[in-house]
Amino acid sequence: MNNLFARITYIFDPLQTIYEHEKVHRKISVLLVFLFVSSLAVIELKRQGLLPQELAALVPGNHFYAVHAAFTVILVLEVISLIFVLPCSFSRSLGKQFEILSLILIRNAFKELSYFPEPLGYEGNIDKILHILSSGFGALLIFALLGVYYKVQKRSVEDDGHHMDLYSFVASKKAISLLLLVSFVSMGSYSVYQSIIGIEHSDFIHNFYTQLILTDILIVLVSQCFNPSAKMMFRNSGYALSTLMIRIALVAPVYYNVVLGAAAILFAILLSLVSQHLFQEKRLA
Repeated sequence: MNNLFARITYIFDPLQTIYEHEKVHRKISVLLVFLFVSSLAVIELKRQGLLPQELAALVPGNHFYAVHAAFTVILVLEVISLIFVLPCSFSRSLGKQFEILSLILIRNAFKELSYFPEPLGYEGNIDKILHILSSGFGALLIFALLGVYYKVQKRSVEDDGHHMDLYSFVASKKAISLLLLVSFVSMGSYSVYQSIIGIEHSDFIHNFYTQLILTDILIVLVSQCFNPSAKMMFRNSGYALSTLMIRIALVAPVYYNVVLGAAAILFAILLSLVSQHLFQEKRLA
């Protein structure tokens, strides 16, 4: 078993190091700017009737689709970062998911712009403007509460780790993360293929969150194999429940998605405070 864990670590660690390297992030940022500018240029060519008919059928006619595309790429990169964070603590990976939720709400706000006619106008677009306000302020609220969540985590105390074979536990989570990464790349590639051939499909990132819920539950069960603690089981299961709330928020209608997202992070904050209090009592006993 130790040889298997060593091989998993040998595969996972270099991938994580490469992806999180500063030079890689800098190159990705440059490519993102290029994507945005290129998207604007292609959309303008379509509006001027300068694209071949086959290509023009695939290109949207609203410049704000370029903004939506750029934020979609940013979101994909953040989800990949989340996959590499999963082998860390439950609290850190959940915090990353709330960061992604706030980005999704920001993306939803910009997505509403793609439904506006050009040039922008107020008349007849009141519902869209309210949706933008809801998504924008919702993202701000969740991002602000995320700061509270991280402050609570800094003061919290993890349950006794010396009873756990930490190397094997982390290696197990790395194996799960590798499988999740393969699944995410496959789902993303198939989504791009569907878009190219003109097949309507749902947002694969939303569908991927279903896998994240199942993954969190799997990690909770795996953690029990290494550290069978009722308090840790309750806390980690509660974090998995927060992930479920996020998943429901992603498919909820406008306004309700903000309420559900805020409820999810408030639940995580309260859970962290309660867990912290219980762990302190155990240490003082």
